[in-house]
Amino acid sequence: MELPNINKKKIIKLLSEGKRIDSRNPSDYREISIETDVSNKAEGSARVRIGKTEVIVGVKLDVVTPYADHPDEGTLMVGMEFSPICGERYEVGPPKINAIELSRVVDRGVRESKFIDFKKLCIKEEEKVWSIMIDVYCINDDGNVIDASSLGVVAALQLSKLPIYDEENDQVKYGELSETPIPLTKNIPLAMTFYKVGNNILFDPTRDEEDASEARITMAITSPDKDKIINSMQKGGITPISIEEMNTIIEEAEKIYDKLFPEVEKMVENLK
Repeated sequence: MELPNINKKKIIKLLSEGKRIDSRNPSDYREISIETDVSNKAEGSARVRIGKTEVIVGVKLDVVTPYADHPDEGTLMVGMEFSPICGERYEVGPPKINAIELSRVVDRGVRESKFIDFKKLCIKEEEKVWSIMIDVYCINDDGNVIDASSLGVVAALQLSKLPIYDEENDQVKYGELSETPIPLTKNIPLAMTFYKVGNNILFDPTRDEEDASEARITMAITSPDKDKIINSMQKGGITPISIEEMNTIIEEAEKIYDKLFPEVEKMVENLK
């Protein structure tokens, strides 16, 4: 949906003065809240709000045959849907290209960070492994759905338990959870998406700011030790991002990570 020129010009003008339409600074983020156990049918679930943006994430597990090139590793699949109630631009029907792209960006951030220990999901090499299926539903889109979705996935995974598996009868007993959590590592990924609007870079945009942008960069960052690691990176939009702008984005990402990650980690720990 094309943003009216008058709104886009106003947003760019404010950003050139270091301001935003909601009075935040370019690198400020909106209030974040996380809830868990929002679904009694999933092995783990979470609801994340960033400002007015809201997503619900559910984790399901099944026992499947492993991929031939990874015979001793579990599998992961992330799906994304924008509900028609999340904004007037969305309609009933199969996922559109933006939903498909978002699910792949979130999947890549989790996968490349090595957050999930896929080898520990192996039941019997070449025959049976656990498959993790994650569904993300956006129920209100006021910008920055990528980061909200990634945060919801990470929170839901940390609170998920494997269902009981009757190996003798090859049957997963859905609704009966074991005490075994999904095997995870300390490489907890935090997705951070920066948007280019005019000659400005901003973090955590509202829907109008996102519509005014010409490009974006999403990075999945971990910090298992002291050093920060960019595990994946995805660019969106046709406008190029210069080397200078990229350096600025990385510098800002490090600062925001140091402030944001401890807050998010504390939220999740309080929910366990």
